[in-house]
Amino acid sequence: MQRIEIDHDFSLPVDRVYSYLSEHENLGPLFGAKVARVRDGDTERNGAGSVRQLRIGLLPPFEETVTNAVPNERIDYYISKGSPLRNHRGSMRFSSTGTGSHLNYVIEFGAVVPGLDRIVKPVLEGNIRKGLKSVDRLA
Repeated sequence: MQRIEIDHDFSLPVDRVYSYLSEHENLGPLFGAKVARVRDGDTERNGAGSVRQLRIGLLPPFEETVTNAVPNERIDYYISKGSPLRNHRGSMRFSSTGTGSHLNYVIEFGAVVPGLDRIVKPVLEGNIRKGLKSVDRLA
């Protein structure tokens, strides 16, 4: 199993950062993928039960399903369909810093093919770190 943990501070308040990162279509730059909404959530557009499809290059698409969304606090999700990664779980936790906001983002995953998770980890982590730098400008 691999684990990525990223802590990032934003100048924007929590509600703006959460609103931006909870919107599936805004996550493409974060993951280095084309992201499309498959289904809205059970009670909220981006809430629990919402599903997004990700396409990375020529690889087959896969889907992520949001399992828990507490506005301005957290978003939890997992890969629910079509990926060689296994037991993939992601959690975004948001908090106020007084003048801005903080994100603690943890992703854990393994892979069907031995060693694939070790290859995916630095690429995914690099894309996320790079993508988070643009959130203050885009949100």
